[in-house]
Amino acid sequence: MISQLHQIIQEIEHRWAAKRLLVVGDVMLDKYVWGEVGRISPEAPVPVVRGMHQDEKPGGAANVGMNLARLGAQTTVVGFAGGDENENLLGASLQSNGIAHHFVSSRDFPTITKTRILGGRQQMLRLDLEKAGTREAADYDRLTQKALSLLPNCDALVLSDYGKGCLAPEVCQTLISAGRKMSIPVLVDPKSQDFERYRNATTICPNLSELSRVTHIESGNLDALLSAAESLVSTLGIEFLTATLSEKGIALVRAGNRMIAPARARQVFDVSGAGDTVVAVMALCLASHVPPEDAVQLANLAAGIVVGKVGTVPAEKHELLAALNPQIALHAEDRVMTRGDLVQRVALWKANGERVVFTNGCFDLLHIGHITLLEEARRCGDRLIVAINSDASVSVLKGPSRPIVGERERARVLAALASVDAVVIFDEPTPLQLIVAVQPNVLVKGGDYNAETIVGASEMESWGGDVKIVPLVQGFSTTHLIEKGAGR
Repeated sequence: MISQLHQIIQEIEHRWAAKRLLVVGDVMLDKYVWGEVGRISPEAPVPVVRGMHQDEKPGGAANVGMNLARLGAQTTVVGFAGGDENENLLGASLQSNGIAHHFVSSRDFPTITKTRILGGRQQMLRLDLEKAGTREAADYDRLTQKALSLLPNCDALVLSDYGKGCLAPEVCQTLISAGRKMSIPVLVDPKSQDFERYRNATTICPNLSELSRVTHIESGNLDALLSAAESLVSTLGIEFLTATLSEKGIALVRAGNRMIAPARARQVFDVSGAGDTVVAVMALCLASHVPPEDAVQLANLAAGIVVGKVGTVPAEKHELLAALNPQIALHAEDRVMTRGDLVQRVALWKANGERVVFTNGCFDLLHIGHITLLEEARRCGDRLIVAINSDASVSVLKGPSRPIVGERERARVLAALASVDAVVIFDEPTPLQLIVAVQPNVLVKGGDYNAETIVGASEMESWGGDVKIVPLVQGFSTTHLIEKGAGR
């Protein structure tokens, strides 16, 4: 359970877009050839894939940048490339996703490219184009100086090491030292077994096999492995270590203590890119001063999203918020929203392909008629918004003795209902402005209305929405409850 859920939702929806993240590391181009397998080759016992189409995506450190951008952050990527056509394709892909990039071309080193052949949803083959070795000292100096020039304007730095030669020890130590002097969180996604080069980073984020290699402990001996990780935290001078443990989840390890955020069971199609997603979410959380214990749980949710996709595909912001829904459901206060928050939340719901339902009323002294209306409304879609009249608006409609229950209390009670996804208070005589702002898919009202008297009905028609009238439950009303309480 995320302890600071409300703060995290506010960060994701409102403040992540203002965060500036710098990614330095081994950038790559991921190419995908999609096709169908219909037979086995007569030349060798291998499947024949008939290519249907192909596309390219940023990979390696550039995929970390993609994850950050899709989560809303302003992102810049720095790395080595080859001054070739694949560099142009990689740069164009980053640019089209709103990601700034600065490539340092190295002589005789092509842009690292991985070509994956897929038959249906199954990866059949991967072909890598790369050259191992150390670049010239001048290339490392140019890369380091470019990163240092960008660092002062950043909220967090990610060093994405795929072991391809970009993050040499001197590069890592120069950037980590500069980041820590500026109080900028520095996160490392490691491939080198030489963790000494990552000394004094804020956190290092190895996977299970990487942690096993560096500690020389079998990955199956989890307790001993995490005990060794605790020692690494002290030895390396890092604040904590973030270890992804495959199906076991993510471990947050400090000197002397640890916690594991368990993974959520779901169908896995492709684990490529999941580590990039974890480090991207952790970076945004640390840039937002979210406690690491909450950050690893959020990263765990995001990793669960990407393993359900084929290929290196980042998690989207609206998908992450959707994954938080079960926890939001347990915190009713997070479902009472301002108008601005509601409009943003609805946009995310619609981006997730969800059908939005809207209803409104005073809802003073909640009764069985109200509950029936809300349950019927919820059945009309995937999300239900309940708009309630403010205290001042109720007084105008019902008289100076109303409401019996104040607007904040009414909103909080409604938000606690399982059928309700959002509650918003409006002060106008009618909810028309709110309906137009939200543009729901369905507008629901009780049976005491007809199509001619429902506010917003004509507007709903203009954007293809539906209007539904739910029959009243006879004998139940707030007025009846007040009269009964007064002994009339």
